[in-house]
Amino acid sequence: MLLEQEKDEIVGFGKKLIASNLTTGSGGNLSLFNRREGLVAIGPSGIDYFDVRPEDVVVINVDGEIVEGRCKPSSELNFHLSLYRKRSDINAVVHTHSVYATTIACLNREIPAVHYLVAFSGKKVPLAPYATFGTEALARNVSESIGDYNAVLLANHGLVTVGPDMSSAFSTAEEIEFVARVYYQTKCIGDPVILPEYQMARVIKKFETYGQKKD
Repeated sequence: MLLEQEKDEIVGFGKKLIASNLTTGSGGNLSLFNRREGLVAIGPSGIDYFDVRPEDVVVINVDGEIVEGRCKPSSELNFHLSLYRKRSDINAVVHTHSVYATTIACLNREIPAVHYLVAFSGKKVPLAPYATFGTEALARNVSESIGDYNAVLLANHGLVTVGPDMSSAFSTAEEIEFVARVYYQTKCIGDPVILPEYQMARVIKKFETYGQKKD
């Protein structure tokens, strides 16, 4: 079986998507890119995360051709591949329908620096224009809008986060959902104070040495 470790991670983190209230049912999707092998492991389309087994995870090449797997890959395969082609630092993609991030996306707004943890994305979370799910148009909008950020909202749809590995991309999805909730709640009360760019630049710099770094 190809990409066994990647398949196991997608199964495990898929369950975490549900347990962390980042999506419901089979909504959203996950993928991992093994650049050494030139292969992508991506979750299957329309299967409840708690029913997905490693053998259900589909392996494809960078041209989107199925190399291994009996299931249909995620309907959002196009934007996963587009992101991997766009940036060489991306090896994992997480797509969620988390409630607060999706709420902001449905307002067609970006998430500004209302809290310093927006730095998991960058100085903000940008917004990709709406396009029908699963289309090349959506893939183009996502890859063009993400820039050098680690998260992007999909207008009237949800959230996409990226990272060098699944743990990083998933953590970004969790933290951006928290920031989206804070932004929503502060807007319900009044106008939140947004951190200036120079303060966010300091936070992003400090993030470079935050936590336990891998050898």
